[in-house]
Amino acid sequence: MNAITLKDNQLSLSNLSKPTLAADEVLIKISIAGICSTDLEIVKGYVPGFSGVLGHEFVGTVEAAGDAVEDPDWVGKRVTATINIGCRSCPTCMDAGVEHCPSRTVLGIHNRDGAFAEYIAVPEANLIEIPADVPDDLAVFTEPLAAALRIREQLRVPPSQKIAVVGPGRLGMLVGWVLSLAGNEVVMLGRRKASLALGQQWGLVTGLIEEAADNGFDFVVETTGNEAGLAHALRITRPRGTIVLKSTYAGPANVDLTKLVVAELNVIGSRCGPFEPAVRLLQTQAANQIVEMIDGRYALSDGLQAMKQAAEPGIRKILLTT
Repeated sequence: MNAITLKDNQLSLSNLSKPTLAADEVLIKISIAGICSTDLEIVKGYVPGFSGVLGHEFVGTVEAAGDAVEDPDWVGKRVTATINIGCRSCPTCMDAGVEHCPSRTVLGIHNRDGAFAEYIAVPEANLIEIPADVPDDLAVFTEPLAAALRIREQLRVPPSQKIAVVGPGRLGMLVGWVLSLAGNEVVMLGRRKASLALGQQWGLVTGLIEEAADNGFDFVVETTGNEAGLAHALRITRPRGTIVLKSTYAGPANVDLTKLVVAELNVIGSRCGPFEPAVRLLQTQAANQIVEMIDGRYALSDGLQAMKQAAEPGIRKILLTT
């Protein structure tokens, strides 16, 4: 099978054998996969020593099942999958979830091949069926939309609170949309006017981050993937306000954290979220606008060019098809 692999920080189009199934796994034929910021940061060294197939946002069809798969009816179904594979038996898994299992693997991110390939092997426990009324172009957004929903899962934000989302990019747009559904005033903040056009199209309030007032927001979500975004998030959060960190990127952040102490700010880390509510949200009429984030699509065989375009400033979602 063809696959986009990373080794020694070098991307390649490789020819690999199909995955060998463990007893509890299924084999999925990938239909479509999405390139996200985490994939691009891994190429830069975000996950030191990563070697293998990248990618964790995907839709595909189950072609085969291992001997210990409990439901043989998975074969033939269109699915995506949660990305963390934990032991499901340790105290951390039982308390905090498989996302924090000390021995976990993560699709395309940590010690497990991902979805930039023609096939992927995934444990049955991670499968999420995609309803017939959610087309592939929407379903491929399940994982990042779930990550946006994680904020709603972690925190209750009163409708009176003023929210800013710093970074109107791949994840930031989904975060802004999800938070606006609760009736809050959500302001999308970016560095360039052109980056704010889609937010305006979606009916969100927008503004330039350089013009945002100090201490102007109760609740700030940082999604930029760079240290400048974090510095601005600190600047615009009011005393005793809350910052949610959604960025993952290679290298240390050289940011003055004094305000965290002086202004008694709350800081929340936020990562993976619930897939089932994300799929239900994708079934709504309002979710159809999400496909407007797609800036291009490439055959898997042209995946190296796709990765280059995905890394260009202002590009949101690039898709790979098999």
